[in-house]
Amino acid sequence: MVSEGNGSVSRLHSRMAGGAFTVTAELGPPRGAQTTGVRAKVAALRDCVDAVNITDNQSSYVRLASWAGSMVALDEGVEPVMQVACRDRNRIALQSDLMSAAAFGVVNVLALTGDDPKQGNHPDATPVFDLDSTGLLQAARNMRDEGRLLSGEVLDPAPQLFLGAVENAVPSSAGPGAQRLAKKVDAGAQFVQTQFVFDVAEFAEWMHEVRDLGLDERCHILAGVGPIRSLRGLERMRGIPGIRIPDQVAHRLGGVPPDRVADEGHRICAEVIAQLREVDGVAGAHVMAIGQEEAIPGILQQAGVVR
Repeated sequence: MVSEGNGSVSRLHSRMAGGAFTVTAELGPPRGAQTTGVRAKVAALRDCVDAVNITDNQSSYVRLASWAGSMVALDEGVEPVMQVACRDRNRIALQSDLMSAAAFGVVNVLALTGDDPKQGNHPDATPVFDLDSTGLLQAARNMRDEGRLLSGEVLDPAPQLFLGAVENAVPSSAGPGAQRLAKKVDAGAQFVQTQFVFDVAEFAEWMHEVRDLGLDERCHILAGVGPIRSLRGLERMRGIPGIRIPDQVAHRLGGVPPDRVADEGHRICAEVIAQLREVDGVAGAHVMAIGQEEAIPGILQQAGVVR
């Protein structure tokens, strides 16, 4: 059980602290000056997840701001996890955003370094990267625990924050192992959401390393999952660093008619969630189904996850 220090600051924090299998889901804001799409997606997820991640211009594409989507989620009665990417802001803006979000009740924060702008719709944009995700975690922890900005100036009052990070769940036999997560936990991460997990055996190997380092006692681990809805999507996902898709998964998806691939992808995702619940140290699942959020309730029901 993770030590919770001075207690829980959000419903998400409280749920994890209580040891319940916790579910978060990712939600991509629209590319437009309206909130209707966010409201609809949040409403569809309200009764089946504990919080929704509001992405921060994911993949370096301009979208409605994460703080704006977070405010919409709060208005709809769903607790947000505000993603904050270092790509677009220097330390002045990053600290200001954290302080401002907390002032309006957005206390769950996921620190990201961010994708290179060359991958998005403004490839000539100047990347900032004044801080990386570890530096942002340290800054946020100091703001919360020390009541000070990076400049040393005092904050009054200090913001309440529940701090998260992301990580590739790849064991040392195939990658960096759990040591990189240890650095983020040392920097202040209280929960982590991993990259997509399809190979549960390999993820369990990584979790063994996490437990050996005692990180499961310092940080809540949410395993990243998500459905593959097309063979094209399968090939694209196979090219993303940190994602390892077993041949058996590819064979299952390739063995059904094209109009049934999405359904098979939902079944596989549900099976992975059910298997992850049996891995020691796993606090829950983070479901990433950008563009098909409406499928999440059914996937969770298939997996036997009921709030």
